[in-house]
Amino acid sequence: MATATAKSSTGSAEFADDPVNRDLDTDTKIGFYRAMVRIRHFEQTALKHYQQEKMGGFLHLYIGQEAVAVGTISLCGDNDHIITAYRDHGHALAVGMSMEECMAELFGKRTGCSKGKGGSMHFFAPDKNYWGGHGIVGGQTPLGAGLAFALKYKGLKGACLCYLGDGAVNQGAYHESLNLAALWNLPVIYIIENNMYSMGTSQARSSAYPSCLAERAEGYGMNWDLFNGESVYEIRAKLKPHLDRAHDDHLPSILEIATYRYYGHSVADANAKKYRSKEEIEKYQNEHDPIKVWENILIDEGVFEADDAKEINRAAKDEADASARYADNSPLPDVSEITDDVYYEVDKGTEAGRTGRHFFND
Repeated sequence: MATATAKSSTGSAEFADDPVNRDLDTDTKIGFYRAMVRIRHFEQTALKHYQQEKMGGFLHLYIGQEAVAVGTISLCGDNDHIITAYRDHGHALAVGMSMEECMAELFGKRTGCSKGKGGSMHFFAPDKNYWGGHGIVGGQTPLGAGLAFALKYKGLKGACLCYLGDGAVNQGAYHESLNLAALWNLPVIYIIENNMYSMGTSQARSSAYPSCLAERAEGYGMNWDLFNGESVYEIRAKLKPHLDRAHDDHLPSILEIATYRYYGHSVADANAKKYRSKEEIEKYQNEHDPIKVWENILIDEGVFEADDAKEINRAAKDEADASARYADNSPLPDVSEITDDVYYEVDKGTEAGRTGRHFFND
């Protein structure tokens, strides 16, 4: 079993020499920066339009956690799959979904990735091995085990990265999933994005644990690790051995990545600055921002200069603004479509869909 101590990643260039990072070329490194910046500007633009009442429902922002999605997903191959909870915009953009389809979904428009009927918490892109976006706390964890089971059953060398927040670790479905993953040796990696507060309750007040949440894996005989989520280098270096183990030996893991969200649990969280101090929020923004950490690393390496970073930010903001205009001008779903995409059998006109005999013979 692996153990680790989360620490500041301001010196995380030490992980640059890890084999998984050593041969990264300039374009790839800049690509990681661009991916994080695109997530940040998408979220900031979404927040602005939510406040203008262009969107309904909830909006769970990923601002402050960008390195986790970008760093982990950067290691995924053709047979690796992604599933996450309701704070899903960052993962969606990291797997290659367009800002337009994602923003249109937030606006509830037909051109959205879920045809305007899923909203913020239900982004999907099966063609990119991205399976959501789930609004039920912990509800994605048994589905992650199921994706891993399918990979093993089909004999594919792949894994499922199943993301959850620190507030989901006490859900029964999560522990049932861990039991099956360990019992059946399923290639699933549970990634706890620990931003310290489950809704408005601190981790210390909500969860019983030995040294960290991931250490609960000991009870299931699973591998685990705890590390910092500020640097793409560190995230990639720490994930790689667990991904290899899942690929080669079908062994599950629990990884806890320490991170921080700058805004509330959702935009509806009116007490976001009451259950944590202004000084705490500013400390993370000023000293531990993942985009700034990566930017400083790349400047120190001579990969690019500050002006290059500014240009990447300008382009990302322009793209986000354009996606909002696209979403605003897109049509709403038609009422006649309300029952579409509920049952595959009905949509495809299969015999089961026509007769209603989905599970039983005559």
